Amino acid sequence: MMGDSDMARGGQGGSEKSGKAKSPAKARAATRVAKGAEPGRSSLFVGSTEKAFQVLHAFDGPRRFMTLADIARAAGLDRSATQRVVYTLESLGYLKRIEGTRDYGLTSKVLQFSHSYLKANELFDKASPYLLDMSRNLGETCNLHELDGHEVVFVARFPGQHLIHIDFVIGSRLPAYFTASGIAILAALPGAEQQELLKRTRLEPLTPYTITDPDKLMKQVHLAAKRGYSIQTNQSVMGDISVAAPIIDEHGRAIAAVNISVPTTRWTTERVEAELVQHVHVAATSISKSKFKRYAA
Repeated sequence: MMGDSDMARGGQGGSEKSGKAKSPAKARAATRVAKGAEPGRSSLFVGSTEKAFQVLHAFDGPRRFMTLADIARAAGLDRSATQRVVYTLESLGYLKRIEGTRDYGLTSKVLQFSHSYLKANELFDKASPYLLDMSRNLGETCNLHELDGHEVVFVARFPGQHLIHIDFVIGSRLPAYFTASGIAILAALPGAEQQELLKRTRLEPLTPYTITDPDKLMKQVHLAAKRGYSIQTNQSVMGDISVAAPIIDEHGRAIAAVNISVPTTRWTTERVEAELVQHVHVAATSISKSKFKRYAA
């Protein structure tokens, strides 16, 4: 009987492991598959391209390496389609076979997309000096978050001087409603858009303290709208206090947020409000005064 390596190269057979995939990509894949069945989808839509991204997104979860069967389950694809897509991505250099195993993993070639995005991102260029200056002066971790749908994305991250490791890297995503940056951005958006993004958010707690009640979340948004900033404690990460203020583009739309993240072992919410709010406010206001051609109509 041939293994996954043989199948990925055109063979038949192989066995699958039982059990459900833990990756959050599976839920997104199921949604994409369901959308694909909707009538009225444009004839310009290329389904094979969608499958390629479903396979790449299968690696969004905690598992770095997966067998062909694991990838199929996480991507929400059948075995045959997964086999063809994995073989193609491996041939193109975006996936690699882990020597001596049946597993596959991403290669560094996928970072090319991130590099190209950041190189073309004017907001990143204008915000980075402010975040770097804050990080050096305060000794704390400073982040730039962009809103993408109902999530915020880490676009820039400048670690503090203290040896506390939180596993967030550039490209990491969190539900906007569960973060200080997300709440700060949402507070500057129209009410209808706030409600639409709330409907799209999976209200599953990330910590024991995550607020998941829709009414309470909207109260957080309204409070941030009055204050001009948001402070969240233990919402998305245990032991973390985050404060953020929105960046407004030349059209008056909130597009991102400046964020400072500090640990509860050294800071309190009251101290953050007294000492750090002014820093995110100044940085966000200064960046907002820039002109972002990228966002021009």
